[in-house]
Amino acid sequence: MKILLLEDDYLYKISIKEFLEELDFEVDDFDNGDDALDAIYDNKYSLLLLDIRVPGIDGFTLIENIRKNGITTPVIILTSLTDMSNLSKGYELGCNDYLKKPFDLIELRYRIDQLIKSKCFDSLENMISLLDNFTFDIQKSILYKKQKPIDLTQKESEVISFLIQNRGFYVSIESLHENIWNNKDIQYADIRMCIKRIRDKTDKDFIITKRFVGYKIDN
Repeated sequence: MKILLLEDDYLYKISIKEFLEELDFEVDDFDNGDDALDAIYDNKYSLLLLDIRVPGIDGFTLIENIRKNGITTPVIILTSLTDMSNLSKGYELGCNDYLKKPFDLIELRYRIDQLIKSKCFDSLENMISLLDNFTFDIQKSILYKKQKPIDLTQKESEVISFLIQNRGFYVSIESLHENIWNNKDIQYADIRMCIKRIRDKTDKDFIITKRFVGYKIDN
């Protein structure tokens, strides 16, 4: 998942960038609104993190520009502005969320998590496009490869759906146990076997594993 970060405070920018990269996000960082705007038109981002008071065009003007030109990429504003008129202006222009400085980086991680989920599952489109010609119907919980449905068990479909809800983030095996198996008395080896069966039916890289961290699906 690729994120654009616009922040003119160098130390703040580096701490956010390093934190997000530790979570396996790809981050393009800028300290100038003009450069950030050019990058948005030249690249495809999944999320924009924008400071308001920056050199060049400010964050509000940037949001207004991209929304007028049909760019619907989710935006989280990072700002020390607390005046209600400023907050209202951001939402009116088309931002999706605010974080007031200073904020805990863990809070940023959860805000991103929730925004990704809401944009994915509140979409008018049922079909989620994934890598290597896979698509997933979020309403029917059906996985397709080149428009051909893949035969999955209910649990396999539930695992894929849950990982897609958390696209871009690793999901721990404990979280799978809690959310898919409802903490029932099963062995983690059974969950790993379920992951293996999904890979056997799709591709070895369809679900990515990071040792001691968990599993994820990218788009």
